[in-house]
Amino acid sequence: MSTVAQAMRKDLKKTTSTTPVRKAAKLMRDDRVGSLLVEKNGEVVGIVTETDIVRRAVAQGSDLSKMTVQSIMTTPIATIESNRTIQDAHDMMGDLGVRHLGVTERGTLVGLVSVRDLLISFKSISEPKITQD
Repeated sequence: MSTVAQAMRKDLKKTTSTTPVRKAAKLMRDDRVGSLLVEKNGEVVGIVTETDIVRRAVAQGSDLSKMTVQSIMTTPIATIESNRTIQDAHDMMGDLGVRHLGVTERGTLVGLVSVRDLLISFKSISEPKITQD
């Protein structure tokens, strides 16, 4: 079975903890990603996702240009070691109710894996291939 290292993204998209939520949403749209790692003083301190923006900011009627990602981010980031299987990542996401996991090697963050990444990975190994008529 494939490992998390094979499914993860290494090009980590980041923002600072003081970034307004509206700007973070635009960054996600422009970069076509569902999450951003949040840095404070050069260190990753959390993750902000589309779901965080919708549930913790938009649904609350908050001013998205004044509210910062620090107030809605998830911290700490749930992580998984890169040598674990994609099934392990799937199970962990289900157990924790998250859609993104930080990927670590000996405790150092080296990537990010999302539910979408897992779906792509599972699709590549599934048999038989599903085709459209």
